[in-house]
Amino acid sequence: MTHSEFLPDIDAIRSIDAVPVILSMVKHLTGMRFAAVARVTDKHWVACAVDDSIDFGLQPGGELVLESTICHEIRQHRKPVIFGHATAHPIFSLHHTPKTYGLESYISIPIIKANGDFFGTLCAIDSVPANLDEPAIAQTLTLFAQLIAMSLDTQNQLKATKLQLNDANELGRLREQFIAVLGHDLRTPLSAIRMSADLLETKTADKRSLNLISAIRNSSTRMGVLIENILDFARGRLGGGIPVQRKLVDDLQATLQMTLEEIQVSHPHVTIIHSLNLPAGVYCDALRISQLLSNLLGNAVTHGSTTPPIILSAYSENDEIVLSLTNQGTPIPAQLMPLLFEPFTRSEAGQRSEGLGLGLYIAAQIAAAHNGTLSVSSTLESGTSFVARFPAQFKWL
Repeated sequence: MTHSEFLPDIDAIRSIDAVPVILSMVKHLTGMRFAAVARVTDKHWVACAVDDSIDFGLQPGGELVLESTICHEIRQHRKPVIFGHATAHPIFSLHHTPKTYGLESYISIPIIKANGDFFGTLCAIDSVPANLDEPAIAQTLTLFAQLIAMSLDTQNQLKATKLQLNDANELGRLREQFIAVLGHDLRTPLSAIRMSADLLETKTADKRSLNLISAIRNSSTRMGVLIENILDFARGRLGGGIPVQRKLVDDLQATLQMTLEEIQVSHPHVTIIHSLNLPAGVYCDALRISQLLSNLLGNAVTHGSTTPPIILSAYSENDEIVLSLTNQGTPIPAQLMPLLFEPFTRSEAGQRSEGLGLGLYIAAQIAAAHNGTLSVSSTLESGTSFVARFPAQFKWL
């Protein structure tokens, strides 16, 4: 029976989308048939996530006797342990762990959080030997362990941030520290994960491996979007609003077309009927308007029905630029409408928890930064429609 004190750790690992892909990649890269993320304390070894092809018998929440594991030693010295052939190894041929569990190959990488706390290990085992001499294996698994640690840190930081945001006296300090953490400490390891995926892609032609690499890249991209959304939230709520750099642009329509195509490629099962008819010389921040459209499309794809097509229109009307997006699905409840453009309200409204509930808030802030508006209507007959409007030209106030 799992100790209740470890349920939050198991839930935290379960909520990291990339973990199942990471465990599958660990098995593929090492040739081993069991991989896991373990929580390791001074008294317990608890499995948080498992990918088992050898019927080892562990499930999330399952425990091993701490002293029977090598992870117990790793917790003390905080260094990886790797061997591919235990019975031929000068040290591990005599070690009690391979003998106890019948192991020949083993790799375990410590997961250490940003504050130096030891969380546990990313590990793989097998009863048959494996070739683990290639340095890229240890390097790649170390990057995976860093990604898991970074994700755990992000979860903790977000929880702490929601509590801190209730205290207006802490806003100044929070702005400086929070933006610094997001802008550097989270982006740096995320860049390492992306580069690692790119490197792996150049070294294999195996279709399954390429699919797994693509999944890692997609997960890191999604995490990057979350980080950027939180940065925008921090700037919008804690600073002077989401920054925009407005200028006359002649290619706003082309920019929005690229955004539309990116969403379509990411969601090939969704049909988007669009009509883009925008003039040249629009006074705006084209990248921010593109972000506004991306957030609206992402919201429609995630929360609307994917069977009827999404209808998108962009046009000029009465010296204003209008972006209109309509999708079908269950109407938005009336009690949710006042909260729709507020941050961190999705779970309170009982919606699915993809993302952080910041997309519509940021879209509304971008519209406001352009002296415009973002409105919504939702009925069973007409569907849910978001309409953004902002002046097409600069106006003296």
